[in-house]
Amino acid sequence: MSKSFAGKGTLHTTRRTAIAAAVSLLTIGIAAQAQAQDLEAGAQTVVVTGVRAALEQSLRRKRNADAVVEVVSAEDIGKMPDKNVADAIQRLPGVNTQSSAGGEGGFGENDRVSLRGTSPSLQQTLFNGHAISTGDWFVLNQVGGNVGRSSSFSLLPSELVSSIVVQKSATADLVEGGVSGAINVITRRPLDLRQPLTVEASVQANYNDLAGKTEPQVSALVSWKNPQSTFGVLVQGFSEKQRVRRDGQEILGYTPIGAGSAAALANPALAGVAAPTFIGAALFEQTKKRQGGAFDIEAKPSRDLGIDLNGFYSKLEAPHQNTNWLAAPANSINSANQVPQNAVVRNNTLVAGSFPINSGEVDNIYRPDAGGESWYLDLNGRWRAGQDLSFTGKIGKTHGVGWDRGDVYYQNNVDGGMTYGLNGLSPASVSYPGGNTAVPGSTAWAGGGEAQSVDQEKYAQLDGEWRMHDSALQAIRFGTRWTDHKRSAEHPLETRPGALGFSNPGPAWNGQTFPSDFGSDLGGNLFNNYFKYDGAALGAWGAVPGNRLLDYTLRHNWLDEFKVGEKTKALYAMADVAGDGWSGNIGLRAVETRQTTVVNLPGGANPVTGSAFGPYTPTTYKRTYRDWLPSANIKVDLRPDLALRAGIAKTMARPDYSALGGSVSLNDDALSGSGGNVNLDPVRSTNLDFSAEWYYAPKALLSAGLFYMDFSSIVAQGTSTGSYYNNKRGAFTDYQITSPYNTGARNKGVELSWQQPLWTNYGFLANYTYADGELDDGGELLNSSKNTYNLTGYFENERFSARLAWSYRSEYKAGVDRGASQHVDAMPTLAASVNVKLSDKLTLTFDALNLTNETIKMYAENQDRPRAFYSNGRSFYLGLRGKL
Repeated sequence: MSKSFAGKGTLHTTRRTAIAAAVSLLTIGIAAQAQAQDLEAGAQTVVVTGVRAALEQSLRRKRNADAVVEVVSAEDIGKMPDKNVADAIQRLPGVNTQSSAGGEGGFGENDRVSLRGTSPSLQQTLFNGHAISTGDWFVLNQVGGNVGRSSSFSLLPSELVSSIVVQKSATADLVEGGVSGAINVITRRPLDLRQPLTVEASVQANYNDLAGKTEPQVSALVSWKNPQSTFGVLVQGFSEKQRVRRDGQEILGYTPIGAGSAAALANPALAGVAAPTFIGAALFEQTKKRQGGAFDIEAKPSRDLGIDLNGFYSKLEAPHQNTNWLAAPANSINSANQVPQNAVVRNNTLVAGSFPINSGEVDNIYRPDAGGESWYLDLNGRWRAGQDLSFTGKIGKTHGVGWDRGDVYYQNNVDGGMTYGLNGLSPASVSYPGGNTAVPGSTAWAGGGEAQSVDQEKYAQLDGEWRMHDSALQAIRFGTRWTDHKRSAEHPLETRPGALGFSNPGPAWNGQTFPSDFGSDLGGNLFNNYFKYDGAALGAWGAVPGNRLLDYTLRHNWLDEFKVGEKTKALYAMADVAGDGWSGNIGLRAVETRQTTVVNLPGGANPVTGSAFGPYTPTTYKRTYRDWLPSANIKVDLRPDLALRAGIAKTMARPDYSALGGSVSLNDDALSGSGGNVNLDPVRSTNLDFSAEWYYAPKALLSAGLFYMDFSSIVAQGTSTGSYYNNKRGAFTDYQITSPYNTGARNKGVELSWQQPLWTNYGFLANYTYADGELDDGGELLNSSKNTYNLTGYFENERFSARLAWSYRSEYKAGVDRGASQHVDAMPTLAASVNVKLSDKLTLTFDALNLTNETIKMYAENQDRPRAFYSNGRSFYLGLRGKL
């Protein structure tokens, strides 16, 4: 959640018209096509393709696996109804998604994936079996306390996917790092495609009804292979543009009322009561452009030898502007020494009050060059050395970077008084009696700068398989893996007002104000008559000499920086075993991690000097730890249609990079910060899985599963008070610092799934996941939603297909931000997809996301302390998909 967030409005009539058109198209199309199908029944043979074929393929792979897995398959480019890899798997049992990494608040696009009620950092995301580096576009995920290990799925469009395997029970040959499981994204290969020449393309128009803008999205694939299917080349590209507007109200933390404040002296009962630090009307505007591609060159010169070279690149340009009008109850009390009138305290929270002067501000943040990129290059091969002995190997590199350059931060003073009232999980009421909110005030502060986070890994892997001619011992698998991973957070420039920053005029204002419908979807009749700057005007002001102090030595913020290096070596051996009606595997994986962490510590015998943030010494910490990870899985076929599974494994995951980094990142306005711990142990767990699967009819499944995770070590977050130098106040000030520590935990749950075709062309998928996680001290396990439901209904014949998908996730704790918990309230979502086959080579597509226009609601320790309310609008995609 940033200090400011969220563009141009559209009338509610426009939004209702768009929804009505979408629903009408879906309803009329289903009715017409169903009627046509009834008339033609028995007259022709229906070839099973599309949705039903993909579901059947997914069930077949799940049925044949010896571990607990879920599979999503896709036949043609763009055939998935979702827009990135996270969307594509969010409706599987045990899978949860969220729209942010934590620092940027909530958006409309899914960005992170978690498994079985655990943190996204506890699952391992792989591409074709190897790691992929990530690049986050938002600055608070580049430096500070939110630099995690989870991949940003906003860089991964679904068009890349051949299939996705979610492996929930560990095996010895699975890359370590996922305590809750692994998500393996398998891309297309030219020799796997049926035709010698495959050409596919998709063109879409994307419309968001809150932004009120339509933007293009294009993807294409060309694949060729020779007649002998011994050599092939595949090239794929995509370009996707999207307008984003987010309306929000943000309560940026809570601060205890000081015992020596005038308010506490006047009313001692107010001492220690938590007052909102800031209450902001937050408008976020962005144009996102995702471009990239993939290639695959595959050769099989003989039946015993295969070589494949493949690569991927994705760049996300994400410039944005945040405007946040801030009321400041805590500052008005603790800094300005005001006594709130008509004060109301509930649940030890100052939920209402009035002040003669608002000690707040207007935050205007312009980030013209924010973005991220990710790429990998992978060479892999297969060699059959003999009739029973074969080897596979891979070597490669992956690189990701997230950046924020040319950032301009400008604050206005405000006038008048301030009255507020918190309303639980409805937006707070805020007014400014005697103040003029429609015209910019004078300069209060200025800043901005540059930040960057780099993530890269080199890897090499060799695996062998020795097929046995034994009735019980089917094969022995063995292998080794080596990685060299580096992650850094860099903050070379954090500016402040220059010599002329307060005396020069502020940015040029052309009369702009918030959209007239700002906040209308949030409820609560929010006040919206606020001025706003044009982003270019903020950039021009920031570039005027003297307005800001652009000194890379003096304004180098070393507090936010760290480097983490990890070199790993792994060995494993695994036996595939089978008998009459049963199969399984048992193995051991041994892993050594050599960790090097470089953090900047204040002072030192021979410190680096010149920074306004004080002298510092880069300090290196090294440690080595080893993990022995046994695992066993068994599948028993009680009948041809009924299987029982069980699995047990020890698993591990390494802590988030910012948790290890040890650096301290501070917010001088909210008086909060985050720090790391270089001595953190990895996350370690013993996992148990039990499941039953009944394949009672073609393309049908009824399954139930139990899981249990016993964490001997997990990373939790705690809050303490520390004194640090405040650049805005020019003095040492107490901050609420959030920092990680190791503890234990338990997590258990149930997964239920039902997949059922109906009649000839209809069907549905339903699943439910229950997860109950708790730390040893009774605290909440991050990202643990107790209840998750998914229900998808579909219709498909040879010309028409439609899908309607509903999801629900109960409340969960996303983290700790500005010293206060950040819970996300329960929320349903509804999405739809329609495909009309115009000819054998051309299909009309329509997708709709967030049809019910849900509001993302967040709260702190209890619902009397709201944190945020966000509305992102509905998104519609109309397009054509063609193939030769």
